[in-house]
Amino acid sequence: MFKLNVTIFMPPLLTLIGIPGLEAVQFWIGIPFCAMYILALFGNSLLLVIIKSERSLHEPMYLFLAMLGATDIALSTCILPKMLGIFWFHLAEIYFEVCLLQMWLIHTFQSIESGILLAMALDRYVAICDPLRHATIFTHQRLTQIGAGVTLRAALLVAPSLILIRCRLRFYRTTVVSHSYCEHMAIVKLAAEDVRINKIYGLFVAFSILGVDLIFITLSYIRIFVTVFNLPQKEARSKAFNTCIAHICVFLEFYLLAFFSFFTHRFGFHIPSYIHILLSNLYLLVPPLLNPLVYGVKTKQIRYRVSRMFYSRDPS
Repeated sequence: MFKLNVTIFMPPLLTLIGIPGLEAVQFWIGIPFCAMYILALFGNSLLLVIIKSERSLHEPMYLFLAMLGATDIALSTCILPKMLGIFWFHLAEIYFEVCLLQMWLIHTFQSIESGILLAMALDRYVAICDPLRHATIFTHQRLTQIGAGVTLRAALLVAPSLILIRCRLRFYRTTVVSHSYCEHMAIVKLAAEDVRINKIYGLFVAFSILGVDLIFITLSYIRIFVTVFNLPQKEARSKAFNTCIAHICVFLEFYLLAFFSFFTHRFGFHIPSYIHILLSNLYLLVPPLLNPLVYGVKTKQIRYRVSRMFYSRDPS
């Protein structure tokens, strides 16, 4: 009876506390986070402008990169404004439905990003292992279908997580979310009811999207490296390998942080909560910041366009 007396039925508001244990220094933590957000917006916007304005960059690899940049902008924008409101202005309250919407958007954009990374790996696989068929496989119509398919897959697979919370979980022990944004497991843990179905479905979505994508990406690059090392010309090997390095850096930063955040939320009971929350925040902020830098440095065509944009001068 006591347990029923302290539960809350369908709370209208939730409270995001930010980073548990670091509330006193959250103001200062918000400064580098804000700087990362601004740089991510600038870098990805610049990437989109360059790819859109240069017709020579209207190729599958760069169009996938544009999709990745747009997704990074959307993902970071879903998180940072509210997070900075918590850190700087103590605007911790959020409507329950708005919190669910933020959760759905965050996990949907994460899944879209994973799908785009898989598409980029397959694009490199065909370009290196079967170059004669690359133009016929990755047509502009096919790219549109891939983009739509990746988006629908993410939206439809993540949506039941939201529905399961809204329809199954009625009673909550507390309205205080020990996180700086609305994350699936952080909300589920508030419930005073059986949450096994919610946890199982969360695991299913994670492995059916991130897990499957990572398996195919790994297989693609194993095949790519076998082909590259069998190329007779050293220059061709070096060019192909250099093209893949940027992709591998982006894959590693995304999936290492993703799986660390995922597993610590479920099994990392010995890890201090502030470390987990900080790394969860970095998982969503670092890829949007680094992706344009990695591709800008490692991709000759983009590097040339950026330098021409900022350093070319009219001789008159």
